[in-house]
Amino acid sequence: MRRTRLGLVTLLSAVALALAADPVAAQTSATSGLINELNGKLLYVAIPITVITEAILIYTVIRFRRSDEAQPTRENRRLEITWTIATAAVLLFVGVASYGVLANPNVTYMPGMNDDGPGEADVVVEAEAFQWGWNMRYPEEEGVTAPTVDGSPQIVIPADTDVYFEITSTDVIHGFAVPELGLKQDAMPGATNTIKTVAYEEGTYQGYCTEYCGVAHSQMYFTVKVVSQEEYQQFLDEQQPSETATATATPSQNATATATATPSGNATVTATPNATATATPTPTGN
Repeated sequence: MRRTRLGLVTLLSAVALALAADPVAAQTSATSGLINELNGKLLYVAIPITVITEAILIYTVIRFRRSDEAQPTRENRRLEITWTIATAAVLLFVGVASYGVLANPNVTYMPGMNDDGPGEADVVVEAEAFQWGWNMRYPEEEGVTAPTVDGSPQIVIPADTDVYFEITSTDVIHGFAVPELGLKQDAMPGATNTIKTVAYEEGTYQGYCTEYCGVAHSQMYFTVKVVSQEEYQQFLDEQQPSETATATATPSQNATATATATPSGNATVTATPNATATATPTPTGN
């Protein structure tokens, strides 16, 4: 019984340690930070449980390896109550910790429920998948699309800013994934799925399609480049389409002008509607 109590105390101590633990490693984004923190807490609980279970298993195998006949176990209410409480404590911890992460808009985005949607200072990126590539656009910035770098599109986003990825597909099911930023979402034909994050670390991160979508599935790569606010604004300025003014003439706005010179030095000009304006001098004298 003393060993059982010791195991229970160890297990509950691990749960308390997991609740109080705060990872100090730098995270690339809010999404990856939340996911990695949850994984760490679950490990703090899973490792002691694994060690205790394996220790009991090894002890049982060694202790009763020479038993000729298996004997039925006797009822032990204290032991049953102890492992029931321990199991309930572990499940409660896992449920509370997981819900706190899954309900965060940077992990599970639900418009109108856990987030009010993009604001004026936020960035929205449309990621449209097709066989076999991506169309990346910035709907809030008229005419701005993701440039092509090394044969694949590159999404440029600013650091420390809410970024919304609106993901869809034109044909079959694809997958939008950037593992280092903790981003993953299906691209469904006829539907738009939105994921949200805040990038912390500047750099270039690899993205790709995670759903087998045909023979050229392996070519569906893209990158996400996280830059400073100043670099992002410069990127937008460079990607803005240039404005060119084109004058279109109609037949009613043009005329054919014919100038006729006379010996007295006067000229007679006759204008007729046409798409071309010409001047033809016709001398009648010296």
